[in-house]
Amino acid sequence: MDKFQAMQAFVRVVESGTFTKAAHTLDLPKTAISRLIAGLEGDLGTKLLHRTTRKVSMTTDGGAYYERAVRLLGDLEELEGAVSRAKSNPRGRLRVDLPVPLGLAIILPALPEFIERYPDIEFEFGLSDRPVDLIADNVDCVVRAGKIFDESLVARRIGQVEQILCATPGYWKKHRRPKHPSDLESGHVLIRTIASRTNRPFPIVVRKGNEEVEVSGSRKLTANDLTGCLTMCLAGLGVVHALSFIADAHLVSGALESVLDDWRAEPTPVFVAYPPNRHLSAKVRVFIDWLVALFVKSNLNS
Repeated sequence: MDKFQAMQAFVRVVESGTFTKAAHTLDLPKTAISRLIAGLEGDLGTKLLHRTTRKVSMTTDGGAYYERAVRLLGDLEELEGAVSRAKSNPRGRLRVDLPVPLGLAIILPALPEFIERYPDIEFEFGLSDRPVDLIADNVDCVVRAGKIFDESLVARRIGQVEQILCATPGYWKKHRRPKHPSDLESGHVLIRTIASRTNRPFPIVVRKGNEEVEVSGSRKLTANDLTGCLTMCLAGLGVVHALSFIADAHLVSGALESVLDDWRAEPTPVFVAYPPNRHLSAKVRVFIDWLVALFVKSNLNS
């Protein structure tokens, strides 16, 4: 039995909560995970896990073994990372979850530059705005715009994004342009983004000087993705509070026209977050450093 692999399997079962998830994240059959855990328990002469049909939990000995195993595996990863950094050649698989607009418009298009610099890093990307359990899903880091609600994570601010009110020229021909945000409350269709955490539309709050106005509107279209909202706006269906970095090209081309430019929402901070109980490996470190530089280059730095 490979004691190191068995230790990895045990830690993954504890962190993910099931043998099935552990098998998936380690790219091993579920039966292999079971054999590794059974072999580990046999070598140690004690039971590490309580198994039921619905969940897995640690025994007292399992809890003690887990704490030591996490430290040992973390020390080994840090050692390997230090060697890799010394060679300027970090390697391995990097699992990253990105928000759809930032992922599609900013991060993924720039990725060839990163891969050319670090060819031995392999990526697995998720594109979503949903809350991610980094431990259970075995994700190395996430990029998110807005508040990081999981306070157990380490979060580093890497930039910020701004939004602008706009619609198509055809829409403005049919509807009077607003002179004040309150003018959007009636006679206009607002295209709103649904927050994944609350299943309610994100508020549109804009400010000019000391005056602050929240616009809700009586007529609205909603979608759970900002890119989808912009697509509906481009179809002439209404007014959207669009992310500037994806609306700018359409504003330049004339496909969209902005309004109330002197009324702006507070910029939304962008964070990269990762679990606190893991050493920041070389591959994660260089990716985060690259993200910081990318946001500066894209004029999205705070």
